[in-house]
Amino acid sequence: MGNDIKQRLDDLKVYLQNKDFLEGKGLSNEINFNIFTYEAKDEIITQQFITQLVGDQTLACNIHLYNLYELFLEILEEKKIPVNAIINMEKTKGKLALQKQLTNSAKLEHFLNKMQYENHVPGKDVVLITGVGDVFPFMRVHTLLNGLQKIFQDVPVVTMYPGKYDGHYVTLFNELKPNDYYRAFNIIE
Repeated sequence: MGNDIKQRLDDLKVYLQNKDFLEGKGLSNEINFNIFTYEAKDEIITQQFITQLVGDQTLACNIHLYNLYELFLEILEEKKIPVNAIINMEKTKGKLALQKQLTNSAKLEHFLNKMQYENHVPGKDVVLITGVGDVFPFMRVHTLLNGLQKIFQDVPVVTMYPGKYDGHYVTLFNELKPNDYYRAFNIIE
């Protein structure tokens, strides 16, 4: 992984607009799933870049941004699980019980339902996923990406990942236990 995050993000902006990337050329019939890795210490810079990217009206692509943490909060709200109940449950039942309850409340299919949208525009749309570290351990990126394969076969997906991906394993924050995922391409290293 390169050291200059600002340069890598600038390169990502150019890459996202590349016609071959948008059309999935050169993938040998693989899905157009991509992972942009960065150091957790660069989270603020990365978030600022994403805000600017999404607001950029001059892009040659349509960015469909999905922040997993925001989706997680929406799911909990729809399930009528208030924040104060979460805090109380952690105090009374402990962190493991809380984790189990929240994981059971916000399942993969809930995230997938929130991320589906009508009328994909192949060659123009890019699905951008953020908030991977914020939603851990309730949703894991390898599980999400496996589920998204059915939904986004015709548009590229880029996951902003605070950790490393070696083409076979994703390792959140470069520290946690690696999880197997091999269908994505590492971009802008």
